[in-house]
Amino acid sequence: MPDQSSAQRWLTVIGIGEDGPAGLGDHAKRLIAEAPLVFGGKRHVELAASLIRGEVHTWLSPIDRSIDIILANRGKPVVVLASGDPFFFGIGATLSRRVPAAEMTVIPSPSSFSLAASRLAWPLQDVAIVSLHGRPIDLIRPHLYPGRKILALTSDENGPAALAKLLAETGFGRSHLTLLEALGGPQERISDHVAKSFDGTGINPLNICGIEVLAEDGARVLPLTSGLDDGLFEHDGQITKREIRAMTLSALAPRRGELLWDIGAGSGSIGIEWMLADPAMRAIAIEAAAERVARIERNKVAFGVPGLVLVEGKAPDALNGLPAPDAIFIGGGGSETGVVDTAISALKRGGRLVANAVTTEMELILLGEHGRRGGSLVRINIARAAPVGTMTGWRPAMPVTQWVWTKP
Repeated sequence: MPDQSSAQRWLTVIGIGEDGPAGLGDHAKRLIAEAPLVFGGKRHVELAASLIRGEVHTWLSPIDRSIDIILANRGKPVVVLASGDPFFFGIGATLSRRVPAAEMTVIPSPSSFSLAASRLAWPLQDVAIVSLHGRPIDLIRPHLYPGRKILALTSDENGPAALAKLLAETGFGRSHLTLLEALGGPQERISDHVAKSFDGTGINPLNICGIEVLAEDGARVLPLTSGLDDGLFEHDGQITKREIRAMTLSALAPRRGELLWDIGAGSGSIGIEWMLADPAMRAIAIEAAAERVARIERNKVAFGVPGLVLVEGKAPDALNGLPAPDAIFIGGGGSETGVVDTAISALKRGGRLVANAVTTEMELILLGEHGRRGGSLVRINIARAAPVGTMTGWRPAMPVTQWVWTKP
């Protein structure tokens, strides 16, 4: 066990609950009382006011200004007060980017998620945990499955109503919503609601919602597999069809935290499904047509991936200045001069490039690249059953040539 009294550990991060000093151990109380500098949110320092003897600093905006002041006092005893567990959607993550673990002592308290799970008797490992605090509410959408239990931390007193409204609008209005307010403190309150009839008033800004998801007919449920139904996307026909999309995502081989360029994004379907693979995935959709950019904007909200970055412009010029990608998909506009060369130049070593061709012009480019650089070349033919008079026959879709290449 590390020596917590070591002078090297000048920064102490203490999680404090709504019960204030009553929920802290003697060691944490002593560290707060002895600290010449104490940082925290207004609520945190008010909760610990009876213990604090040193100089108090509440968070500045942007918070990096306060972090700079903390770092300027490196080596002196500094206490940072945080909500619950500082390393669970808390200030600990921000501090750890600039302060080594060897210089910190961390004393956590139960997080609001842990407190909520204990009140509801929900095994935390079986629950979807979503922080909507200061983040888009649409992040809840990929978690909406019948029978799913979700704990969603909201930003303020308006968050529960907004969440209930989203559930009702997407076909989950019958879902059971438990509102848990000011957990762990004297103002704790727990109430039960149905999403579509939610009418909560006078809600404490510190709240978390427990959702037991119930789906109505026609609810927008997003399957976990790649190759989502085309009908889930708003599009004008410029979309990588679901079977081709599933094969394309497989070839792109998403890995956690990677960045994708989706060049000629159309409806944004490739970038959206890439981001749905894991919350850490990142994607940039590059599209020249303004109406399609607006369509992608709507699609990214509907699929709960608001972090998808949109770049309106024509490749290759629109690629200038973008962060280097781990993978690239070229769907539209790949036959334009310089697009493939620029993409290859920007791709990180070990990165994957997948390009699909439906035109002979693009196919010729891919044949040439395959001849020069190697990789794999696949012809994909899809046929769908369709009426032929009073009977049924196979109607072939346009064949797709797909080149897959990994940069050495």
